[in-house]
Amino acid sequence: CFFLDRVAAKSDDMLYTETDLEESMDKIETINFHEVKEVAGIKFWCYHAGHVLGAAMFMIEIAGVKILYTGDFSRQEDRHLMAAEIPSVKPDILITESTYGTHIHEKREEREARFCNTIHDIVNREGRCLIPVFALGRAQELLLILDEYWQNHPELHDIPIYYASSLAKKCMAVYQTYVNAMNDKIRKAINVNNPFVFKHISNLKSMDHFDDIGPSVVMASPGMMQSGLSRELFESWCTDKRNGVIIAGYSVEGTLAKHIMSEPEEITTMSGQKLQLKMSVDYISFSAHTDYQQTSEFIRALKPPHVILVHGEQNEMARLKAALIREYEDNDEVHIEVHNPRNTEAVTLNFRGEKLAKVMGSLADKKCQQGQRVSGILVKRNFSYHILTPSDLSNYTDLAMSTVKQTQAIPFTGPISLLASHLRNLAGDVEEVESAEKITLRIFKNVTLVHEAGMVVLEWIANPLNDMYADAVTTVVLEVQSNPKAQKVMEHKKEGIELDVFQQRLEIMLLDMFGEDCVDFKDNKNLTVTVDGNTAFICPETRTVQYEEGSAEDETLREMVELAVQRLYDALNPAI
Repeated sequence: CFFLDRVAAKSDDMLYTETDLEESMDKIETINFHEVKEVAGIKFWCYHAGHVLGAAMFMIEIAGVKILYTGDFSRQEDRHLMAAEIPSVKPDILITESTYGTHIHEKREEREARFCNTIHDIVNREGRCLIPVFALGRAQELLLILDEYWQNHPELHDIPIYYASSLAKKCMAVYQTYVNAMNDKIRKAINVNNPFVFKHISNLKSMDHFDDIGPSVVMASPGMMQSGLSRELFESWCTDKRNGVIIAGYSVEGTLAKHIMSEPEEITTMSGQKLQLKMSVDYISFSAHTDYQQTSEFIRALKPPHVILVHGEQNEMARLKAALIREYEDNDEVHIEVHNPRNTEAVTLNFRGEKLAKVMGSLADKKCQQGQRVSGILVKRNFSYHILTPSDLSNYTDLAMSTVKQTQAIPFTGPISLLASHLRNLAGDVEEVESAEKITLRIFKNVTLVHEAGMVVLEWIANPLNDMYADAVTTVVLEVQSNPKAQKVMEHKKEGIELDVFQQRLEIMLLDMFGEDCVDFKDNKNLTVTVDGNTAFICPETRTVQYEEGSAEDETLREMVELAVQRLYDALNPAI
């Protein structure tokens, strides 16, 4: 209808032409209800909306935020349509219509009975009954009602019913075909006969084929009677009090359909002539828009944090907003914000989204100036993935690198001087940090050891190299604690260390460094360490390290394994 209005306007005012419409058809892609599509990182899928045949509400997910846009929808099942679905996925934002504001629809059974009785009264008084409708939607609902009513009242069989719209006739072919998209009642009825092949209703091609003699019922478009056949018939019949018009749908302010509902004494024709309005005017709403009760129940089922009201007159929208706010003002468990923006007014909502920053392994194609490999960070931003160095992270995003400080307390009752001596054998120079109350040592320049009553506390900034240093220091502390006189005993031993002690301590250290899944002791001869597909073979007897083909290229693995072997040997060998 909108397209037809536009092509009838001046060419300068047209938003698009018929050629534009035809060219757009090739770009349309059909999808099934509930079928998830993803385009450029944006996901969307649709649900049955219940408004007209094929009407859909869409769920859109952008960066984890879910938005449900209902469009026109109805939560009440009628003669042929199912009610709008309630999505199982809870939206963060609900954009919904506010057409009827806080109004409550009449019950369907009562509405249908009043509709049929009103038509029966009009034709009984030898009058013509005009029902202005849109070509798609309510027209098909009303035709089903009328055909059934006529079937049940043989005294009306001689009175014709017409639907006068070429577009409605084309729509009828769609309804006759896609019955499987309708409710259970229609799907069951199709096994007997097609409900949309009417027995008592015929199509009226034009006024030239209409013999306006005696009572009749005519459904004509457009629904608001601004022009077209419904306006023409209204102007022809409005002066006869036997006739009647039934407004069966929503009418916008400023239209003739809305105007005659106030029962004026006269109306103005399209040619400007004044006519007396004597025919009866009845408003029986069959509009397939939600009323307040349906809208409220729908929101209560979904509990979205934000509700944005659209598609409604300003006053009705404001009433609906106020009613929804009152409904939840005393509810401490559910907090819902309701927005009713004016046309073209933007609504800005803030959400805390998840940001992905995943630490990768060493980057083969990215080296620092010293020739060492650096770690990369995988960052997801604007639906794209990027690999950054840690130093670039804060410049590229609002994320930042953080450091983890490790602390480990170890029971220790031996002399601290003996421990310091062993640590010097392990690390060379051990720095003593001045402290009035506690003895503090710094080993490998990165591991701090604090001697307290009955224990030592190790502190270091976590990274693979410092973790290895801390494991080596921990091994020395445990060795001295288990045998405080080891230093004196070992002075009397010949140079070298016992193989089984070295092998046991080395295995413990490697398990602490790499985990049980990465360390294995094969054939009681070689220890194997496998990290990220790279494997090192360690012989405790000769303290040699060999690598699988290609594994030696992993400098981090080679550095950590060889340094662990050497440092542990130095720590356990007092002669060095």
